[in-house]
Amino acid sequence: MSFLEVTLQLLDGFKVTLILFFITLLGALPLGLVIAFGSMSKFKPLRYLTRGIVWIIRGTPLMLQVILVFYGPGLIFGVQGLDRFPAVVVAFIVNYAAYFSEIYRGGIESIPAGQYEAGQVLGMTKTQIFFRVVLFQVIKRILPPMGNEIITLVKDTSLARVVSVVELLKAAQDIVGLHAIIWPIFYIGAFYLLFTGILTILFNKIEKKLNYYAG
Repeated sequence: MSFLEVTLQLLDGFKVTLILFFITLLGALPLGLVIAFGSMSKFKPLRYLTRGIVWIIRGTPLMLQVILVFYGPGLIFGVQGLDRFPAVVVAFIVNYAAYFSEIYRGGIESIPAGQYEAGQVLGMTKTQIFFRVVLFQVIKRILPPMGNEIITLVKDTSLARVVSVVELLKAAQDIVGLHAIIWPIFYIGAFYLLFTGILTILFNKIEKKLNYYAG
């Protein structure tokens, strides 16, 4: 199998990796904020329930969650579950939303109470205080850990292969198994390194732009 043929086949798998990556972000980023508000709620049952669910999700492997979402409905309830790719998407969004929620919560709770009190003195509502005073400070504080999680997501997309979704690593494994060549496994490292490298540069630039006290 030629280098070009391998590259084209791996690019097909990489497309699936990119789609899974971006759909996960689109779903997990807003859902994580909702979960964060639930975990900070003054209504104790909601707060305990939310934190309990987050604890379970963060305390179990993503691979296990993918398997459970795909096979669980059929094996447990005897009903037709989601197809392979939608099941992976659901598992990834829920998993990363749980991690993002803790990052959001840490950022929000790190803002001094005096900022909220100052906003109230100025006659602002809680919603106005959050979006006009708190939000941009939170974004600045959570960007480094959020960037780390997003870069981790790039590599975690390879877990989709456990339910036979042909992403980048599964595509390489199929080539290795069919043609008895090992180098495609090392070749895909270039795809991951390029993608994570671009994200690293992007987050570094955003951090510098938000670091308005520097220079």
